Amino acid sequence: MKVRLLGVGMGPQHVTAEVAHALRSCDYVVASRKAHDDELFAIRQAICDEHGVELVAVTDPVRDREPVDYPATVSAWHDARAAAYAEVIGARRGTAAFLVWGDPSLYDSTIRVVDRVAASLEAEWDVLPGVSTPSVLAARHRIVLHEVGHPVHITSARRLPEALVAGQTNIVVMLGNADDLATLDSLGDWWIWWGANLGTVAEELVSGRVADVLPELQDARARAKQSAGWVMDAYLLRGPR
Repeated sequence: MKVRLLGVGMGPQHVTAEVAHALRSCDYVVASRKAHDDELFAIRQAICDEHGVELVAVTDPVRDREPVDYPATVSAWHDARAAAYAEVIGARRGTAAFLVWGDPSLYDSTIRVVDRVAASLEAEWDVLPGVSTPSVLAARHRIVLHEVGHPVHITSARRLPEALVAGQTNIVVMLGNADDLATLDSLGDWWIWWGANLGTVAEELVSGRVADVLPELQDARARAKQSAGWVMDAYLLRGPR
């Protein structure tokens, strides 16, 4: 048995030649399915159809979205996912693939889960990179993520307050949500480059001084959700110099 983790960016248009070749060598793709109208599952189906590979749906284990102990809850969820995937792969055998949204190295836990799957099945596995969300964000806005001689800090929306307290002034924020946008009022003089559903037909982009564009940004986020039924947003925040 072999398991391949393939980064697919934001959809079929971002599948690299390397990933396409690897995908066609696989017997099937495994993907969690949250509901019958799971749009991200549908995008994976489109990729599989394009490359002639079967997509096998696995019901996604329920996850507590408001845990008391976040790390422990996520770890338990990963265990449940690994067990569900291992059951399917162990029964079907052959070479299985996982299509990872964006790049597997950044704010995605598929590597952690498949490490557990491979250990339980004694299967070999490898990882191929994909187009990351920050790289698409930067390309869409025609910017460099850091200024000359300055670093860039990448974090989740949940941990943005920590980054601000620590004095970070050039921050890529991933896994954004409507609530964290409401907290940006205090950063009125900062500049923001924001994008939702990057690389999809429901893509929305906004940039400018936070105080000037925040209402526009919130409207754009609502449009993205209405259009696609889901929202994945990311943004670069840069403080005044």
